[in-house]
Amino acid sequence: MRAANTTWNQAMIERYDMAGPRYTSYPTATAFQERFGQAELDSAIARSNASGRPLSLYFHIPFCDTICFYCGCNKIVTANKRRARPYLELLKRELSLRAWQFHTARPVQQLHWGGGTPTFLSDAEIRELMHVTRECFSLLEDDSGDYAIEVHPGRLAPERLATLREVGFNRLSMGIQDFDPRVQKAVNRFNSVTEVRALCDEARRLGFHSLNMDLIYGLPHQSEATLAGTLQEVIALAPDRLSLFNYAHMPQLFKSQRQIPEEALPSPAEKLAMFHSAIDTLLEAGYVHIGMDHFARPDDRLAQAQAEGYLHRNFQGYTTHGDCDLLAFGLSSISAIDNVYVQNHKDIVRYGHSLEQGQDPACRGVVLSAEDQLRRAVINQLICHFELDFDTFNRSFGIEFERHFAAELAALEPLMADGLLQREEQGLRVTDSGRLLIRRICMTFDAYLAVPGATAQPRYSRII
Repeated sequence: MRAANTTWNQAMIERYDMAGPRYTSYPTATAFQERFGQAELDSAIARSNASGRPLSLYFHIPFCDTICFYCGCNKIVTANKRRARPYLELLKRELSLRAWQFHTARPVQQLHWGGGTPTFLSDAEIRELMHVTRECFSLLEDDSGDYAIEVHPGRLAPERLATLREVGFNRLSMGIQDFDPRVQKAVNRFNSVTEVRALCDEARRLGFHSLNMDLIYGLPHQSEATLAGTLQEVIALAPDRLSLFNYAHMPQLFKSQRQIPEEALPSPAEKLAMFHSAIDTLLEAGYVHIGMDHFARPDDRLAQAQAEGYLHRNFQGYTTHGDCDLLAFGLSSISAIDNVYVQNHKDIVRYGHSLEQGQDPACRGVVLSAEDQLRRAVINQLICHFELDFDTFNRSFGIEFERHFAAELAALEPLMADGLLQREEQGLRVTDSGRLLIRRICMTFDAYLAVPGATAQPRYSRII
């Protein structure tokens, strides 16, 4: 693979900065069907078991004790820690159900707890859930797995990290968002540099393999200067991975965002300037731009996976474990099992009722056709590696790429003329100017959009 590089092309970014999917899956969740049958899921599980593929487990812990106004996650805001106990019991029921369905000798190469705030659970509850997970599935006990947990650094005492390391977590993801006090007050999210540094120091002392930090640009009262100050503090903390997400203000969908005054939000031009400066700053600091809004140190496994050609993208974003079937547990979580995506109930009452009745909590999903799987592979190759070889797809899928995708290749010609990608003798290569617009390029191969190259509907965030 060629070395990653990114060039900021202001004119092209302004021309193509539209709304579009993030492609953590293809088809995206907007294509899921409400009437998804148990028979389709059972068939997918049978094929999954026959394959013997390793597993990836995701647990959604929806609780937060305070609300962050920008958040669009499926969450339950409560200060009552006793709310965790009945939910924990439901997770244990779901674990038992999946353990009965799957060959549990299959190794769990990846595990991730997200939320919400997973450390809303007490240390005893964390131990309990991990113990039941080990009883039901084959976790790796040699610390070689990729086992991550998301934490709120303003709500986690450093001494609690010992419990997380003890039960098997070896990667820590911190939602920093911004260090500027005015911005923090506007979004009701507080964590100081001192608090984050204490967590980083303790995590490294305990032997966590990797530290990830999440930032957001486009928050109220942010400016290019204030974001630059946050980035300098973050770079000094030296995370192995860093994500810089674009804040999507959609108060019509997320009630908490109505607490944010629109007049305090930076303009689209100011947001672009922030992201431009941030990319330059991170590249100068030695980070590799993995793609979209993700960065990593060159020696991090994410950067190595991209360099060696096995980087993948799934519901957790960029990942090194594309060969795993993903089993997701908890409210609203999405599993990817063989050629099926299934999502659990988003409503906690319905989720709980299903499990209490001994029923599968998955309520909606989609069966991927052969065409879906082909297009998913094309989009994954482009969004992870920024190039694709026609012959590889011809051999793997039994097609003639140029004939099969004649309409899509024609729709890409204006983007080629604008220098976003190049047609090579036997493939496509995204240029350095096109890397930031990779979502727009991928949209051309999305059969679920109205026509190839059409603007996506407003339910999606903007590309930049």
